[in-house]
Amino acid sequence: MAVSTSTTSPLPLLLLHRGAANPSPASLSFQSPLRATTLRSRAAAAPPAETLSDDGIPDAPPEGEGTGIPLPSSIGDDGEQLLYGTVGKEIVTRPCAQLSSSFSDSLGESQEKMVIRNRYGEKLVGVLHEAGSEDIVVLCHGFRSSKEGRTILSLANALTSEKISIFRFDFSGNGESEGTFEYGNYYKEVDDLHDVILHFKKHKRDTHAIAGQSKGGNVVILYASMYHDISKVINLSGRFNLERGIGDRFGNDYMERIHQHGFIDVEDKTGRIIYRVTKESLMDRLKTDMQSACTSVDPKCMVLTVHGASDDVVPSEDALEFDKYISNRELHVIEGADHRYASHQLELASIVLKFIKS
Repeated sequence: MAVSTSTTSPLPLLLLHRGAANPSPASLSFQSPLRATTLRSRAAAAPPAETLSDDGIPDAPPEGEGTGIPLPSSIGDDGEQLLYGTVGKEIVTRPCAQLSSSFSDSLGESQEKMVIRNRYGEKLVGVLHEAGSEDIVVLCHGFRSSKEGRTILSLANALTSEKISIFRFDFSGNGESEGTFEYGNYYKEVDDLHDVILHFKKHKRDTHAIAGQSKGGNVVILYASMYHDISKVINLSGRFNLERGIGDRFGNDYMERIHQHGFIDVEDKTGRIIYRVTKESLMDRLKTDMQSACTSVDPKCMVLTVHGASDDVVPSEDALEFDKYISNRELHVIEGADHRYASHQLELASIVLKFIKS
């Protein structure tokens, strides 16, 4: 079901349409997914048989697809089964991956791997897709994912097919970027995004829109609440109520354990610790107020929220909450779509393209 909200009426206009698993919008003509090995981390190991979505849901991507960098601090589409957090084992660390050179594909779209240093001195690694437009769209990944996530790559492919240049990058502590992964960390990721936008502005490139998936959806909303320099924001499956979902990941006794030990170590199915949740980082998430952020978005900024009706990671009710508190907004709830839009990538791309080009 798609829900479109009119900005001129206090009541949402409900438009029901069946989301086909493989829609074929006439306006879309996508290229084949890019699989250039030059964009892979040379330090990456083979992905495990069982993988996770941005928010920890097991999934097995098709063999050969460009679905992520399987590094200890970047789960995304290529991660390992998480167990409840434990306390006090050695943490696996990850060096910054080597960088590869830029290349151009056979269809004329050029891609360039770039390094942008954030205000903390860390190198943020991203890929600029030059497709013809001077303005760019910046794509932001979700929790423990990367710029190589399937939804990010699918959107990049759809936008560049319509001659829209995009930049996708890894937040600090994720993927190929430098830094230490931290749970929570919403406002630092906002800082990363701001530093990326400022970098392009210094080079006379304006950012036309910012889009974020899952946790990235929260980051782009928070950005728009702090900086009023973006005209269009796209929130894909962001979580409005940040108190929800924590117990599912760490166990319902997480507060007792965090107060007792000061941290929770999160393991994969082999018992290896892949990240640590500190009390400070947990409080960072719990204190992040999305309602206040929504009401602080500039009314001149148009916000698109898209959510899957069958999302069992972040409930679709959260999308209705975003819609309730953002003044200038559009809402689409896609019937049958899950958290990753696994069978609804073309429908998602069609909605995002229409919004960006409007």
